Amino acid sequence: MRFELIVFDWDGTLMDSEARIVACVHGAFASLELEPPSREMARDIIGLGLEEAMRRLVPGIEPALLADLVLAYRREFLVSNETPSVLFAGARETLEQLAAEGYRLAVATGKSRVGLDKSLAETGLGELFHATRCADETFSKPHPQMLLELMEELGARAAETLMIGDTEYDMQMATNAGTSALAVSYGVHAPERLLAHGPLACFDDLTAIPRWLRERAASVQTETLQ
Repeated sequence: MRFELIVFDWDGTLMDSEARIVACVHGAFASLELEPPSREMARDIIGLGLEEAMRRLVPGIEPALLADLVLAYRREFLVSNETPSVLFAGARETLEQLAAEGYRLAVATGKSRVGLDKSLAETGLGELFHATRCADETFSKPHPQMLLELMEELGARAAETLMIGDTEYDMQMATNAGTSALAVSYGVHAPERLLAHGPLACFDDLTAIPRWLRERAASVQTETLQ
């Protein structure tokens, strides 16, 4: 069966935003006079919703401090921090090719709605996606709700849906939602962490995915005819 709906993670999959996110985490902690997490700890939470990320960085965090950290991070990301984020090479071309081949495209991201809309506007990619979900609108990864809502909105079954991401949170979300997954190895989590969750494949280059999809669809069709 050919996939009909392809859902992309954003940070670390389509956009190289690691440096900006880590800088904003450090800036948020510093603004509250808190000891910042290590770079490795800060990058490891990329992909999670903001509240979930802060809970992982500060186990047992009190609600008031959690709210302050979330607000401080948003201020850093949306206003104060100027660390650049750029699309990964070939991301735009890959999305345009998939759209031209008739796939429905969507985004499931740990970003806030304001943050994703800002990125979509800056990159001009918004028109390519049929639907998007953000972590401040529903449950954070690896909970399956983002994928379940996208499938319901776009009328896609789990067997027709493919999740593409760079973290184990993406892989776990796909498993929890009953969909297939593809991993990309150039983002946050190491290939061995991704492969432990059984994606169909793991790619070093995003631009290889359209050809893989065509070959897979042809192979499935051949098997069906035999």
